[in-house]
Amino acid sequence: MRNAVAGRKPVRFGREEGFTLTVAVSVNPRRAAALMGLAALPVIASGLLVQQTLAQRVTVAEAAWWIGGVAAFMLTLFGVGRWLVPHADPVLLPCVAMLNGVGLVLIYRLDLAGLPIGHRSVGPSLESDSAHQVLWTLIGLCVFVAVLWFVDDHRVLGRYGYTCGLAGLVLLVVPAVLPGSISEVNGGKNWIRVHGFSIQPAEFSKILLVVFVAAFLVHNRDLFSQAGRRVAGMTLPRARDLGPLIVVWAISTLVLMFEKGLGVSLLIFGTLLVMLYVGTGRASWLLIGLVLFAVGATASYYLFAHVRVRVEIWNDPFATYATTGYQISQALFGMATGGILGAGLGQGSPDDVPFAKTDFIASTIGEELGLVGLTAVLLIYLVIVIRGMRAALAVRDGFGKLLAGGLAFSIGWQVFVVVGGVTGLIPLTGLTAPFLSYGGSSVVANYALIALLLRVSDAAAEPAVPARPAAATPLDAAQTQQISRRSTPRIAFRRPARP
Repeated sequence: MRNAVAGRKPVRFGREEGFTLTVAVSVNPRRAAALMGLAALPVIASGLLVQQTLAQRVTVAEAAWWIGGVAAFMLTLFGVGRWLVPHADPVLLPCVAMLNGVGLVLIYRLDLAGLPIGHRSVGPSLESDSAHQVLWTLIGLCVFVAVLWFVDDHRVLGRYGYTCGLAGLVLLVVPAVLPGSISEVNGGKNWIRVHGFSIQPAEFSKILLVVFVAAFLVHNRDLFSQAGRRVAGMTLPRARDLGPLIVVWAISTLVLMFEKGLGVSLLIFGTLLVMLYVGTGRASWLLIGLVLFAVGATASYYLFAHVRVRVEIWNDPFATYATTGYQISQALFGMATGGILGAGLGQGSPDDVPFAKTDFIASTIGEELGLVGLTAVLLIYLVIVIRGMRAALAVRDGFGKLLAGGLAFSIGWQVFVVVGGVTGLIPLTGLTAPFLSYGGSSVVANYALIALLLRVSDAAAEPAVPARPAAATPLDAAQTQQISRRSTPRIAFRRPARP
């Protein structure tokens, strides 16, 4: 049951809180609309600037088409949010819309850079990556609406925790068992490619595994948070309780071994380890996880050649500039050229970096928008993570807390891994920046992730209302029972002793 009237939630029965009625708790629609309009301004301005700089003409009709398209995109997100989650955090959707819009502009900018000046058409062609990204964005919006529509209560997902876990593992393993001609792209077996259509299952597996871990920890909270042995001021878990962490570690290692997915392995292991720490409150889980990570990383370095190559590139990318170090070296050169304020949209040469639309979209931002622009983008991601954590703290059920916390952390962790690899802080991983980079699987999966965050945020805004008292039973319908006089206990009253 849903109510599209802003400011009211429908009456719901069957929850553990009992009878609930939420009135006048919704977000101010004017504020939400103003935030969405504010998010549209940089997208419109950057698109027109790229058009003028690279295509060297912007007519009134072309400007109207661009402004109308961005406005339709923003209004659709705003309308869906007001319709299905009117009480959700009003900041999340504008941040997502801005990142998605800026990503489309950057991909379009890189499309134009690959064409001669005389052949740069106005607007993306149907065969361009930017046009494909627009299509994937529309599919992502459909998935966003579908998740909000069918998942009316996030706690329903807790009932299917083990099913989600099994599905996540299957999606993670499938590329490893498929032939390389179907699953391998740029040396990593992380894809499923059939007749020109490609999908990266790990993007969806991430969400399913977070749902599973949240449900598992809620059902076994006492087992992980209380049992254990005190050693050096910490409560270490029992050996048999280490099973889930060992399984996660083994899965991450197998992904690294067979699929050569360093980024996927880091993303899954880091997210689930933090969820385990949040669910139990034990620092010992983090310590044990870091030890397992160190053991796995060391063993992988000596056992797998592709891991050694990544580490050697990270250690000194200029030593192999002509071969394996070319990509990261060009990215560092571009960001150094951009400096503080950047070369300006359309003024740099970000297309000199291989895979600038996917893995290295951050280097494009750093070169043309500078340190200021890259910092602004990172701050937008930070706002999304903070707002997601805020929803996790505000929601009243344990499953919702772990679900929102795990999803929000996965976004922040993925951004750290991506930007850390591009800037040389950590080895390259091959992950893409959420909502910014080119890639259909990433856009669709992250829209589903944001939909779940908004659902939890919407539930967190509902005030706790005491359960409705049970109606009195009529006397003629009341059950009666005969009680023997001998079975009735006697109560003796004694006079208190005088002091």
